[in-house]
Amino acid sequence: MLLNLDAITQAVPHLRAGRVIAYPTEAVYGLGCDPCNLAAVEKLLRLKTRPASKGLILIAATFDQLSPFILPLDETLQQRVMPTWPGFATWLLPVNSTISPLVHGEHETIAVRVSDHPFVRQLCLAFGGAIVSTSANRMGSPPAYNAQAVRNEFGERVDYVCEGEVGGHSKPSVIRDARTGGIVRS
Repeated sequence: MLLNLDAITQAVPHLRAGRVIAYPTEAVYGLGCDPCNLAAVEKLLRLKTRPASKGLILIAATFDQLSPFILPLDETLQQRVMPTWPGFATWLLPVNSTISPLVHGEHETIAVRVSDHPFVRQLCLAFGGAIVSTSANRMGSPPAYNAQAVRNEFGERVDYVCEGEVGGHSKPSVIRDARTGGIVRS
């Protein structure tokens, strides 16, 4: 997989300025923003026509980038989650109470993933933290699999579209509840 470092270099200032970007993930194109910038999160939710009550996924290059958003993991949760990362596993973990419901929705957990996708990893490392990751489509529409599909769906309403390759997965990641191990989304 070719890694478009220029797209990452151009995307980071947009994230830092509170804008919404589109970028390749493991299976589909994602919409992302700084999860600590609530105006950016609100814009992203409006673009998707997604209710804030549903919550969003955060992705990161390292577990440390997720630490501000979650409560410390006990040994059982560590043993369940850590062997799957970096990887294509999204886990619901207990959310830090300081995190806005715009990010975690009506839940006491937050969906998080330490990605193994090279573009995502480099983007999060360059940004210096976790970012929001939700499929680049409006609710009810099929997800975008390339940059042109994002442009067709959103036009100029997405502030920056990264050119890059999605990973080899055919559908979005499975989401599991770390407390029970149960599958929430397959």
